[in-house]
Amino acid sequence: MMASENTLYYGDNLDILRRYVADESVDLIYLDPPFKSDQDYNILFQEQNGTRSSAQIMAFEDTWHWDQSAAMAYQEIVEAGGQVSRAMQGFRAFLGDTDMLAYLAMMAPRLVELRRALKLTGSIYLHCDPTASHYLKMLMDSVFGPTNFRNEIIWKRSSSHSGAKRWGPIHDVILFYSRSQEMVWNRTFQEYDESYIEKFYHLADARGRYQLDNLTGAGIRSGESGTPWRGIDPTTKGRHWAIPSDIVDELTPSAGVRQLSTQEKLDLLDQAGLIYWPPKGNVPRLRRYLRANAGVSIQDVITDLDAVSAHARERLGYPTQKPEALLERILSASSNEGDVVLDPFCGCGTTIAAAQRLKRRWIGIDVTHLAITLIKQRLWDSFETKADYKVVGEPVSLSEAEALANADRFQFQWWALGLVNARPVEQKKGADQGIDGRLYFHDEGAKGATKQIVLSVKSGGVTVKDVRDLRGVIEREHAVIGVLISLESPTRPMRTEAAGAGIYNSPWGTKHPAMQILTIEDLLAGKGIDYPSRTNRTFKKAPKKSSGGGSTQVNIVLQ
Repeated sequence: MMASENTLYYGDNLDILRRYVADESVDLIYLDPPFKSDQDYNILFQEQNGTRSSAQIMAFEDTWHWDQSAAMAYQEIVEAGGQVSRAMQGFRAFLGDTDMLAYLAMMAPRLVELRRALKLTGSIYLHCDPTASHYLKMLMDSVFGPTNFRNEIIWKRSSSHSGAKRWGPIHDVILFYSRSQEMVWNRTFQEYDESYIEKFYHLADARGRYQLDNLTGAGIRSGESGTPWRGIDPTTKGRHWAIPSDIVDELTPSAGVRQLSTQEKLDLLDQAGLIYWPPKGNVPRLRRYLRANAGVSIQDVITDLDAVSAHARERLGYPTQKPEALLERILSASSNEGDVVLDPFCGCGTTIAAAQRLKRRWIGIDVTHLAITLIKQRLWDSFETKADYKVVGEPVSLSEAEALANADRFQFQWWALGLVNARPVEQKKGADQGIDGRLYFHDEGAKGATKQIVLSVKSGGVTVKDVRDLRGVIEREHAVIGVLISLESPTRPMRTEAAGAGIYNSPWGTKHPAMQILTIEDLLAGKGIDYPSRTNRTFKKAPKKSSGGGSTQVNIVLQ
């Protein structure tokens, strides 16, 4: 595949990478894989009144076990040979046949494929926590080479956390590697905080706040930088002239800077009033003024970007959701407009949203249809007609839908509900009480009552009893409409039973069947639920963002 258009893939990322992503076609990779923290991650939905919802579904389980599939993955990577093979053998000798080894055996072939897909000028950022970061760093060394390690970035994700017999765990680790020494790097700045400004820019004059900075560096030099200037000899102090090039560059074109001697550059700074002359005998210093929109170059300890709080506008309820500002900082530093950004564990699509806003092309991969649905909704909420992309891997025919239903009933439910922009409900046995999904809307104005549609999805045989059961659910849940989504076509008794549920009359006079039966074939043909759909309030709306131009064109492709 040529990475010429934005693409969202459903499927196992190892398979997707091998089938669709070409060698050296990606400029930047960010991945936030499951951490091997032995947790079950649930998506928590927010009620329309802003309270935390009891409705939740499991997004994924990140507990890894050493079993036959893990052993096969380990064997494959070991038999491939090379540094990665030796690293994995070392892990097994140290860890034994443990769950941590299973996790590393899952990650190893994926990292190998990601390196293959990365351009020589590309970079990769692996987001993890201290549970496995030390093993992952060794694994990354074996894949990308120790000389291509750039940073271990620490992100302070919370201000406090209680720890039982340990220091409170409040940070994540981001491992930053490049494919080669020629990687893209854009100097990026983060804002100064007020305490920093007060401490270091405490002097002021008519031109504004400033600090006194060095014009010399440690050590003696024999060339121009060691030559006296205006009676000041840096050699007597054991130092040499060290002029900040960024300040000089602003005062004269870069071509002219190369022609100036060290002493001429000092004259230039003095003429601009940027040199402070201390009492006689002391070395002059540079007046470095605080500039508007100034900041410090990004550091490998990030303390100025908070995690996505429960009340943040961008909060979508997805577990492990990272703030867009964190991804925007990474993308700004290690990619340019038009570059291709890949996230193989894209979850709710934070990387994709950041790439879209910063005018990068993108590839997202996730193994759940729920994530794909959330990302499509997020792109629409944030960019509307400016997000142009295609989806690969979703069923586009009845036979493909049947295959998905046979392979995984819950994935089929999530996909079917996504076709009508409904959200799933808790999937524990016996907990759904006849409901597989919900859809909310307003038809009495923005401040009016929230109306509910309940949905039942059937991948097997359906009878008139299923329709009667859903009618009962409509009454019990005080819903205004019930929808039965079925792989099979409804019988005449089923249609008669549905018609008996009556009509929902909206406040502005439109009429909608209170009980509706939709087949998968109907949905694939473009038919949807008959309701006042202009007021859908099912998912928490992502904040609107600016982005590059282009009309929305969501292409669904199965290959």
